[in-house]
Amino acid sequence: MPRLSIGERVRVTTLGADRARRRFVSRVLYSKPLRWRYGAQVADQLLIIPQDLRTRDPSFWNEVEVDQFGLAGSLAILHGESPFETRPPSEAWERALHGFGWLRHLEAAEDLKARDKARQLAVEWTTRYRGGGGGIAWKPEIIARRMISWITHANLLLEDADAKTYDAVTESLGFQVVRLSATWRTAPVGLPRLLALMGIVLGNLTIADHDRQLSDAERLLSAELAKQILPDGGHISRNPAALVELLLDLLPLSQCFVARNRKVPPEIARAVDRALGMLRFMRIGDGSLARFNGAGIADPAHIATVLAYGANTGRPMLESATQSGYARMTGGRTVVISDVGAPPPLEYAGTAHAGCLSFELSHGPYLVFANGGALRQRDPEWNNKARATVSHNTLCLGEKSSSKMVRHPFLEELVGGNPIRYPDVVFSELRQTDKGQRLEANHDGYAHRFNLVHERILELSKNGFRLDGTDRIRGRSTDIRLRKDIPYSIHFRLHPNVEVSSPNSDNSAEIQLPDGTAWRFKATGAKLSVEEAIYFADSTGPLRTWQIVLRGMTFGSSEVTWSFFGD
Repeated sequence: MPRLSIGERVRVTTLGADRARRRFVSRVLYSKPLRWRYGAQVADQLLIIPQDLRTRDPSFWNEVEVDQFGLAGSLAILHGESPFETRPPSEAWERALHGFGWLRHLEAAEDLKARDKARQLAVEWTTRYRGGGGGIAWKPEIIARRMISWITHANLLLEDADAKTYDAVTESLGFQVVRLSATWRTAPVGLPRLLALMGIVLGNLTIADHDRQLSDAERLLSAELAKQILPDGGHISRNPAALVELLLDLLPLSQCFVARNRKVPPEIARAVDRALGMLRFMRIGDGSLARFNGAGIADPAHIATVLAYGANTGRPMLESATQSGYARMTGGRTVVISDVGAPPPLEYAGTAHAGCLSFELSHGPYLVFANGGALRQRDPEWNNKARATVSHNTLCLGEKSSSKMVRHPFLEELVGGNPIRYPDVVFSELRQTDKGQRLEANHDGYAHRFNLVHERILELSKNGFRLDGTDRIRGRSTDIRLRKDIPYSIHFRLHPNVEVSSPNSDNSAEIQLPDGTAWRFKATGAKLSVEEAIYFADSTGPLRTWQIVLRGMTFGSSEVTWSFFGD
C-alpha cells in the first residue's frame, strides 16, 4: 500500500481538524444549557405522515413469528430473545435493527399481531436506550433513519395505541430530534451526513411547534446537497447507487414541504432535478444501474419507484456526465456506459473502484458485459477483489490495478474503507459520426508505475448491432521501449445469464443472450481466451460467471482491436 503524498497528508490533517471541531461543537450544543434551542423534547403531535418509497416485504412477519430476524443480508435466530438482546450477526444487521426500517414490512403484513409486535419493539427500544448514550444506536445517521422510520410509520405505532405506547414513542421521538439536531456534525461524510440532515428537516416539518428550527435545518441541508450533488447530478462519491438511496428519502421530504404549504427550498429542488436526470443516465437496459464505483445490488423496484415518483421532474438525459466522469452511448436497443473519470476526493473514495475506462453493455433488456460490481455485505477480502481492475471490463497492466489503495488508519475510520488514488488525469471525448457514436478516452493510472498510458476507443453503430474497440498502450508523450516486456490482459466480463463458447481458431468466441440470439466477439493483436470470473453484485452472494480475456505482452507500445457484433 502506498504512503500518503504531501498533498494527501495536508488533506488528512485538515480532515482530522475538521472532525475534532465538529465533535467539540456537537458536545457544546448538546449540553443541557443549549438543548432548548432545538425545540420541545416531546413530539406531542405529528402534522403530516410522509410516504415510504422503499419496497415492502410482508413475509418478514412470517419470519419474525418463527423467531427469525433477517436484516441487511444476515439472519439472527432469536431463540425467544428480543432482537435487542441477541448477538448481532453483523454490524450492518445491527445498524438496520436500530434504524427500524423493517417497520414497513410489519405494516405491510396488515396483521394485528404484526402491529402489536412493532409497538412492543418500539417501546422496548425506548426503555433500553432511554436518555441517549453511545454505540451504534446513537450514531447520527442511525438516529436519522430511526426517526424517519418512526415518523413515516406513525400510524402503525400510534393509531389507537394505549397511553403508555403513545407517550413512550412521542417522548423518545422528541428527544431524538433534539439529539440529532445537536450532533449531526459528527456523522460520516457522504450519504450518512445527508441522511442526518434530512432527518432533522423531516422532524421539524412533521412535528408540531418545530417551525422555528426549520429554516436553519433547511439551510444546512441545502449547503450539504450543494457540496455532494455535482452539477450533472452525480454524487461526489461517483457511486450511482448513492442517488437511489438519496432520492428514496429526498423525494418524500420534498412532498412534505408541499403538504405543509411551504415552498421546496431551491437547492433541494435542484438536487432532486439533477439527481433524477443522472439516475436515468446511469440506468442500463435491464433496468439496473451500471456497476461502477461501489454500485452493486440496486433494487430495480426502488429505481423504478423513484423514477415514477419523480416522473414530472429531472433534467433531460445527457450523453456525457462530465463532472461525474461517465459517458453513455446508445444505438438501437444497445446501451454502452463507460467510466471516464478519476477517483473522487479521498474522503469520498472508500467505495470507489479501480475501473477507469471500463464499460457495461446491454442489448434490449439483457445485460451482456457487466463489471463485477460491489457486494451487499462488507467483507474486506471480497471487497478488495471486487474493487480491483481485473473485476472490470478494461485493461489491466502488469497484473496491477490502475488505482492504488491508500492505507491510513484515520482515513479508513473516516470513510469506512481504504480510499484509492490514481489515475490523476483522465481524458475523454464523445462525438457523433456518420456510422454512430465514437468515444475516445485515456488515463495515466499506470504512468506512476510503468510510465505508460492506457487509451481506449469505442465505436457503436447506429443500429446498435456492432461495437468496435481499440485498446492501446503507449508512453505518456512518445512511444518508449521498456527494459522488459510487461503482460497485459483486457477483460470482458459476461453477465451470469449470458453463455459463451470456447475460443474459435480465428481468435473469436460466440455469445448467446438469454433469448437465444447469437453474437460474436473477435479480436486482433492479443490471444483470446474464455476464463472463469466472479460476479459480485448478486443478492445471493458472489456467483461464478465467464469472461473473455485478451492477453499479450507489451514492450511499451501495443494495440489490440476487437469487435462485438450480432445479426
